[in-house]
Amino acid sequence: MNRDSQLSLPPAPNLIGAIRSGFDAIANHVVLILFPIALDLFLWTGPRLKLTGLIKSTSDQLFQVYSLQDPGMAEIIQPVQQAWTVIAEQFNLMAILRTYPVGITSLLVSQLPLSSPFGILASWEIGTFGGAFIASVFIALAGIFLGTFYFQAIAQAAINGDISWGQALERWPKASLQMFFLAIMWFVLLLFITIPGSFLLSFLILSGVSYGQCALLIFAGIVFWLILPLVFSPHGIVMNENNFFTSVKVSANLTRKTLPTTVLFILAVFLLSKGLDILWLVPSETSWLLIVGILGHAFVTTALIASSFVYYRDALRWMREIVRIRSIKSV
Repeated sequence: MNRDSQLSLPPAPNLIGAIRSGFDAIANHVVLILFPIALDLFLWTGPRLKLTGLIKSTSDQLFQVYSLQDPGMAEIIQPVQQAWTVIAEQFNLMAILRTYPVGITSLLVSQLPLSSPFGILASWEIGTFGGAFIASVFIALAGIFLGTFYFQAIAQAAINGDISWGQALERWPKASLQMFFLAIMWFVLLLFITIPGSFLLSFLILSGVSYGQCALLIFAGIVFWLILPLVFSPHGIVMNENNFFTSVKVSANLTRKTLPTTVLFILAVFLLSKGLDILWLVPSETSWLLIVGILGHAFVTTALIASSFVYYRDALRWMREIVRIRSIKSV
């Protein structure tokens, strides 16, 4: 009887339960939403680091080369050139503070406002590639370090039901270093995916609209499939103090053994977050009502991150229990 009870399969990780627990945790520790609120307020009303001249000159040179090689291409690439002009005007290097795979969430990082209720934002122009690179590195490092502390506090609230700021500060340097290594690994992986993929996409898009749309969907699916095993790699660093390599292995193993539930969880988190972002971004960047969107986004995204820690804990327990049961059966 005892042996039969030991061999009974444990329940699979509960998607709805994890999301509910995450929202409850942040409702009880609402101070955590100050992190994304502060970042969005900074991007909304703070100074901007612009690369307008660099982006325009580089894009103009590239499009000029294409036009000289094939005069017929000038009409095709004109909309693309106009899009790059808009990007050059809107881009704010401070947006790199929203780092991946760990970082403070932001509503306005996708909008990059040009003005605020106070008027036109102050800005500084960076005119050299060397200056842009150095600034990008320092801003990204700041984003990773601040994001690691943000994740640590969320994990404590979600898993322990309480936040020990002293413990978070003590573990912060070691965890940030591992997150830095993890971010480099993600960057290299995405580089290997996007460089050949971008060339293939460009060729297919120029071949026809239907080919381009199909290729874009296929490419997005491939990227999602390759990134999926790594989605919980920051969680092992924050929760279990693993090094980045061990955390990646655990994440890949966990994702493989809980694939259907994990895919549903990620899709639910993505749709909930991005769907509500449409609502949060209804007010214009010059309206004080945008503060409501910033507050709503901060609470929802922080709660969803907390939900991911609850799901990771439950999935890890389930996976270890399955391994234990299999070892008993093999005896």
